[in-house]
Amino acid sequence: MATYTLPELPYDYAALEPVINPQIIELHHDKHHAAYVKGANDTLEQLQEARDNEAWGAINGLEKSLAFHLSGHILHSIYWHNMTGDGGGEPLEKDGVGELADAIADSFGSFAKFKSQLTKASATTQGSGWGVLAYEPVSGRLIVEQIYDHQGNVGQGSVPVLVFDAWEHAFYLQYKNQKVDFIEAMWKVVNWQDVAKRYASAKQCANNLLLVP
Repeated sequence: MATYTLPELPYDYAALEPVINPQIIELHHDKHHAAYVKGANDTLEQLQEARDNEAWGAINGLEKSLAFHLSGHILHSIYWHNMTGDGGGEPLEKDGVGELADAIADSFGSFAKFKSQLTKASATTQGSGWGVLAYEPVSGRLIVEQIYDHQGNVGQGSVPVLVFDAWEHAFYLQYKNQKVDFIEAMWKVVNWQDVAKRYASAKQCANNLLLVP
């Protein structure tokens, strides 16, 4: 039985229009995300075979493949739930996400400054990558990360709570080469309720990270 499975979308293909058209959602989820799930499962099987046969000639490539596909699966699984057709704006106390709003202000100075940083980090990824808001448990702060591919340039232990997919397959059919236009549009569909839940969960689990025994 496969270790990883493709999660169902929490909405139909047309739910995020006009920000993201149905064709992109269908291809992105059913083809691209599915490929990362298959890649992770296939790599686990190859690693098991390597262990069984004590055949380690391909170990470097297999470890890189597992990191790439597994990280792609995890980030996409967050991505789908980070968006909603009823989203957008900014997190506000009156909407029940005041703790997240306060954390953003404390970590970045203001929501506007945070938005500017995440927008720029996402829009300027070189080639394929992501812009990510993550909870960093050592400092207890929120940070912005610019992730290359799915797994590079990541602060160890940080927990992604909001992710912007800046790979071309996420936007090219609709936005062509205007990545920055896509990232700007993404703010209209952010599901702050989901982001707030992820932030609260990350904070709750932070004490399990022990830097010293």
